[in-house]
Amino acid sequence: MKIVNQIYVNGNFVKSTGAERFDTINPATNEKLAEVHLANSNDLDNAVAAAKKAFQTFSQSTREERIDILKKISDALLRRKKDFIETMVTEYGGTLQFSEASFTNALSTFSSTIEILENFDFERSIGVSKLKLQPVGVVGIITPWNASNSFICSKMATAIAAGCTAVVKPSEMSALQSQVIMEVFHDAGLPPGVFNLVNGFGNTVGTALTSHKDISKISFTGSTVTGKAIARIAVDTMKRVTLELGGKSPNVILADADLATTIPMAVYGAYMNSGQACIAPTRLLVPADKLEQVNQIAKTTAEGIKIGNPSERDTIVGPMVSVKQFERVQNYIRLGIEEGATLLTGGSGKPQGLDSGNFVKATVFTNVSNSMRIAQEEIFGPVLCIIPYKDEDEAIQLANDTAYGLAAYVSAADDKAAERVAAQIDAGRVCINGFSHDPLAPFGGFKQSGIGREYGVYGLEEYLEVKAILN
Repeated sequence: MKIVNQIYVNGNFVKSTGAERFDTINPATNEKLAEVHLANSNDLDNAVAAAKKAFQTFSQSTREERIDILKKISDALLRRKKDFIETMVTEYGGTLQFSEASFTNALSTFSSTIEILENFDFERSIGVSKLKLQPVGVVGIITPWNASNSFICSKMATAIAAGCTAVVKPSEMSALQSQVIMEVFHDAGLPPGVFNLVNGFGNTVGTALTSHKDISKISFTGSTVTGKAIARIAVDTMKRVTLELGGKSPNVILADADLATTIPMAVYGAYMNSGQACIAPTRLLVPADKLEQVNQIAKTTAEGIKIGNPSERDTIVGPMVSVKQFERVQNYIRLGIEEGATLLTGGSGKPQGLDSGNFVKATVFTNVSNSMRIAQEEIFGPVLCIIPYKDEDEAIQLANDTAYGLAAYVSAADDKAAERVAAQIDAGRVCINGFSHDPLAPFGGFKQSGIGREYGVYGLEEYLEVKAILN
């Protein structure tokens, strides 16, 4: 068993001084992997102080210096590809397919950020005034457990491009992955204090980071409940906040879509990252007159999906990250049955032969009313809700009848029809005819899915303050 007791402060690996401990558990076996020694408020203060001191000089760095740093991090990350993927599979239970995709996304964020930085104008003119876009200050970065290192890379790349320094607080459930990413940034040779990382619980270290007077901005990815708490705390010191929160993404299948193609794709999409994805299209909206055909295809697809060992290449659904998350998903499955939805396949309990880990059956509900809790609340597991609609207007109404607005999906043979519907859906990103990712396009949510944007030019501007100089 490993002992994880290192944090990263001012360019050095140091031992955390906190008394709290956390057990890292392999979710596929529920065997203990490591004991994590968590940081305390003193450790956080040291990290913030290092970042604040480094900001004095790093904020004055040139575009070329920042690009060079991003290239060095990218090179260091590429050298640790195997460790990045294997640790994510073991500690988080991410499937090999998803963990490899997560690495690819993490790596690409550096090249895309360099592309943006090469062409970004930090000084502009408007009217008779000059505008100067300057780094906001020390950034507190808080990341979740479902793609921890990928989020750290994307947020740190943007912070560095803007000239900000940062203190990262990843999920305590990602401590082994955090060790890998600390080593990556250390090997890249950043100036001391630009990147700092502390492990700790959200209600202690996370709260202290959010309330710290020397933190100018919080960039958080996680649940809507936690995001709201962060926003409330941050306002006391007028911190800037970027919040990428929960989702209950609609997937609208229009009447002319090829069901043989779109429905299997919809099922696989709902189960991306074992269903533990805020952008997963877990509400499948289909024409009512095609519901039976949809049900048959969805059932066959779901029952053919491999659930099991996340390290095997053909596994699509791995374990839930924890026993707590497993129980949460089980409760929602039972709730769906109680609410009167038709259980098409899956259901409560573990798949046969997978008793030791936190495995959930690939579940599909049909004849779901959009007012049901399973259609309105984020389950974060492999549970798909099929919702019938009468016409296009009702499909749009149902798609928007949610507190969330992070992502949405539209499938149709007619591209113009798909774009027409996409334009009317309240979501930060809408994918047409399948899932796609553009690291240059902004990402973020409408409504309770968040505040602000990440990626691309819009994401970079979130880390900058605008100063008008009038002469």
